[in-house]
Amino acid sequence: MSRSDDKSARSHVGRTYSLCIYPRLSAVISTCCSVLASKEDTSADVIKKVVALLGLDSSKNYVLAEVKESGGEEWVLEGNDSPVQRVLLWPRRAHEDHPQNEGYHFLLQERNTDGSIRYVHLQSVSKEKEDRRLVERGFLPRQQEDYDDLCNLPKLTENTILENLKTRFLKHKIYTYAGSILIAINPFKFLPIYNPKYVKMYDNHTLGKLEPHIFAIADVAYHTMLRNHVNQCIVISGESGSGKTQSTNFLIHCLTALSQKGYASGVERTILGAGPVLEVSVQ
Repeated sequence: MSRSDDKSARSHVGRTYSLCIYPRLSAVISTCCSVLASKEDTSADVIKKVVALLGLDSSKNYVLAEVKESGGEEWVLEGNDSPVQRVLLWPRRAHEDHPQNEGYHFLLQERNTDGSIRYVHLQSVSKEKEDRRLVERGFLPRQQEDYDDLCNLPKLTENTILENLKTRFLKHKIYTYAGSILIAINPFKFLPIYNPKYVKMYDNHTLGKLEPHIFAIADVAYHTMLRNHVNQCIVISGESGSGKTQSTNFLIHCLTALSQKGYASGVERTILGAGPVLEVSVQ
């Protein structure tokens, strides 16, 4: 540290600063409340001074919010934060005098019982816009672009379900869970997600641990049958052309591979060959 820095540091020791705090409470108080504070004073200490000075209800919970520029975002101070330390990070012109219209000031606000801040005298903002602003500032987690299980959607409506399925489909994710049900959207083209590597990947895995896949359904049915010694049934339904026959082929391919630990067998070819005959007989 240079001599000038050392001299500057000593000049702040024991010094008090005038903090301009604007109460934003239910009771209309628009004038600035000035209190003296040192670097050692915490946000909780300053709040006590303001509450006593304005004769506010001390049983209520208050917080200080810092505004760094005119119309800027508010940042809530923790109880052990030092407001003076925050002031020293402001431009020098704002150290002594910081009127509200020029930015760089503090707000006194009331905290609700659930921990949220009670906002008053604010222009109404839509819930979606406010949530978006909080996400951008890091106060709320960013929403997932898509959900591999529809049961995890934050808002379960027909629109959100269709939008989620569309988002996944555009990423070539044609499978989505709805609990233990697998939803498949026919891509009308071959995707490289059915080779032996995927059979091994889903072998003896709990449903939902990996990305949704028809092999996961086949695997769960197969291992449940072995474990419980009870026959299992997989129901495939959908409109004409939705891909039921192709899904059946993928299921049979996976089941025969699991049962024989091989990926090409006469049994598989026999079952697949009987498929068209069975479908014709059903129709």
